[in-house]
Amino acid sequence: MRIAVLGATGGTGRQLVRQALAAGHQVTAVVRDRARIADASEISDTRALDIAEVPDQTQVAELAEAFAGQDAVLSALGTTGRQAGAVAAVTGAAQAAMAAAGVRRLVVVSAAPVGPMARGEGLAYRALLHPLISRVFRAVYRDLAAMEEELRGGGADWTVVRPPRLLDGPLTGVYRTALGANVLGGRTIARADLAHAMLAALDAEETVGQPLGVAY
Repeated sequence: MRIAVLGATGGTGRQLVRQALAAGHQVTAVVRDRARIADASEISDTRALDIAEVPDQTQVAELAEAFAGQDAVLSALGTTGRQAGAVAAVTGAAQAAMAAAGVRRLVVVSAAPVGPMARGEGLAYRALLHPLISRVFRAVYRDLAAMEEELRGGGADWTVVRPPRLLDGPLTGVYRTALGANVLGGRTIARADLAHAMLAALDAEETVGQPLGVAY
């Protein structure tokens, strides 16, 4: 499969690039600065890796050129409070670019607090932890919620993967998923396993048009 990766120089994006190449995919890393991918990817064999430098990723025409010939797009874009709005803006441009390039499959990362709380969560999480997290990262989650809303009207065959707190840990391939919901009691997951779940979702037709909770 030919896969374009947005956010390829971030923690999850590096894992997506590395794991997709290891699985035999042809990968196009869409980056703002070409120099960063060489340092960040930690890949010894780059024969199946292409790099598309798109400094302004809200430019539909430039993204469409990077997406031409791809089978799918994976987005590991993240945001901070100071960048709030960036993920929704780029995702909107990406969907328009995908339509122009004739690419339909899209898997993006969001965050568990954007979705409804899993049924059965304990009182401490419902009353204390979840409200605190939602308040501290309000701008981030607002951006991600806007991104998810952008997807619903964009025409792509999308899947939103919603992880809880991300860790830097090894790939285990052992985690829980919940289709259309958050994982009950799921508080963390390694970026490597998040990337694994995103790649697995590419061929999982049941995830199209659905959020997918993922956590340990």
